[in-house]
Amino acid sequence: MWINVKKLAQALKEHPWAKDISGEPEKWEEFVKWLESHVLYDFLEQITRQVDEIVEIDPDLPERRILEQATRYIVEFLGAESASVRIYDPQSQQMLSYGSYPSKEEERKPFIPLEGTIAGEVVKTRKTVLVPDILSDPRYRNKTIVLREGISSLMAVPLEIPRFFPHERDTVGVIQIYYAEKNRSFTPLEIQIAELLAKRLSFAMARKKILSMHRINEKKDAIVQHIFKSLGSRGGIKMEEVFNRVIPELADVVNVQSCALFSVARDYKHVVLEAGYPQKEGYHSIGKTFEVSSEPAFEVLLGLADYKGEGIYELVTPHYILVVDPQRSELVSEHMKAFARKHNINSILYIPLHVEGEITHFMTFDALEHRLRYQEDEIEIFMFLGRELMKAQRMERLDDILHDFKNPAIAIAGFARRLKKLLEREDLSNHMDQIKRYVDILFEETSRMQELALSIYEVGREQVVDMTEVLRRRFEINKEAIKEQLKQNVTLQEGPFEEGLWVCCYKIHLERVFDNLLNNATKAIPLKGGCLSIRTYRENGWACAEIKNTGPISEEDKAKLLEGEGEGRGLYITHRIIRLLNGKIDMNSTKQSTTFVVRLPIHENEPESCNLA
Repeated sequence: MWINVKKLAQALKEHPWAKDISGEPEKWEEFVKWLESHVLYDFLEQITRQVDEIVEIDPDLPERRILEQATRYIVEFLGAESASVRIYDPQSQQMLSYGSYPSKEEERKPFIPLEGTIAGEVVKTRKTVLVPDILSDPRYRNKTIVLREGISSLMAVPLEIPRFFPHERDTVGVIQIYYAEKNRSFTPLEIQIAELLAKRLSFAMARKKILSMHRINEKKDAIVQHIFKSLGSRGGIKMEEVFNRVIPELADVVNVQSCALFSVARDYKHVVLEAGYPQKEGYHSIGKTFEVSSEPAFEVLLGLADYKGEGIYELVTPHYILVVDPQRSELVSEHMKAFARKHNINSILYIPLHVEGEITHFMTFDALEHRLRYQEDEIEIFMFLGRELMKAQRMERLDDILHDFKNPAIAIAGFARRLKKLLEREDLSNHMDQIKRYVDILFEETSRMQELALSIYEVGREQVVDMTEVLRRRFEINKEAIKEQLKQNVTLQEGPFEEGLWVCCYKIHLERVFDNLLNNATKAIPLKGGCLSIRTYRENGWACAEIKNTGPISEEDKAKLLEGEGEGRGLYITHRIIRLLNGKIDMNSTKQSTTFVVRLPIHENEPESCNLA
């Protein structure tokens, strides 16, 4: 098989060690053939077996585990002491630790610079670098681990994983193979074998990438299906349901403790928590507004502050920020550090979401595990999820607004009809007070409908309002809706009222709460008729508004309604707003009637506005 056996035999014969060995030329040729049949055959069989073992590493394993297993094969085959892998991250321009054998990742620096290092030189030149004496080489900076592990020489081999699409980049890195011998002389055969195994490892990583791409598409399809399923439900899309369906789809990507979707105010001074998982007390207060300056990570993410850290406890890139140690990172506020300790959060990922080049939203993912970095395919999934949730959140708001348009629209139609009749009379001067009152109501309600429409984008600012006055006004509008819907035999009762019952809130939110509760109470009154009553009072630091209607409710429905899980959308909206306002909602039911009580914290003074929560 070897080309020109005679020439090879002659070369062997002329080698200095063979000068004292006698023999006919034919004997030398037989010797070469014997080497081919026995030595070379066994050697190639071993090489082939080792290549196959690397190429056939299970692609279902995590990327780090694949690299650790491959380095074990390389170490054992080359008779080395250990091996490690580093991958170049162009975003941070650092060499990231990516597995080792024997695995001692906790002792290795997670990041080393590209410039002035052996690993960086291999990446830049794409050529193998030999280091016969590590201790005397200034490019290898961590001498402590070299002395502790008893290693003296190093062969650093390039690792390249080609890109799949034109817009991607090749993944480049280095496999560093360590030996105990000092001033070791590396043979061309060793170098060739190491480079061959490194190239075959790229095949294993390519299989992993193909599998990951397939699963990414599956997850994207699953996310879209869950959102469309919510769209098709009778009650409309609800972000809480979307999160509860979608987040479990990411369980094999990241062990998510919690995640949240924030919208960014146009002035970049505030962010609003739009949706979160899990949605329970102590985690997410949906609708809460936070100052951007309250979290250093927010400022860096939005480009309002430069990152001045050393990249030890966080990884800052143009596409995301990963806090790898929340307790030590300067990008995490003391409040967030306490939250992370309480909920065992060990890494936090921030991903900005752009619309026409501007950051309008961002997502946060809190993980139980210590993540040193995320793969590009993982980031792609998170960004896709974020974009889909932005659409879902916009649709949820639209569903809410369309639901809450109903009562003011009915009332406006009724008052407009009355006004038209008054204007048709000849004695207008006798009805000017009534005409003025109707015009005022029409102006207020159309302005409110405008506010509802604009709240798809933002809800304005919090202010101090009189709960009693807001309830009275919404009761008057509901009264008109009852007339327009020809609801028969409904008796209305107002009072007693507590005057000056000040609360701090978004006024439009409080109006929507009362509209929904009054509308539901009206519909719950039996066909034979009944009573709808309202009152307000002060109780133990709470401002209380009571809405009571004739008609009982079952214990099963009571439990569902108290959790906002009824079939209608009104109570779902109400519960979300009540959580936002740090309030409570209670319900009592007897055989004759049902009573809802809304409780909000009393604001003792009456300033023009109140501070953001």
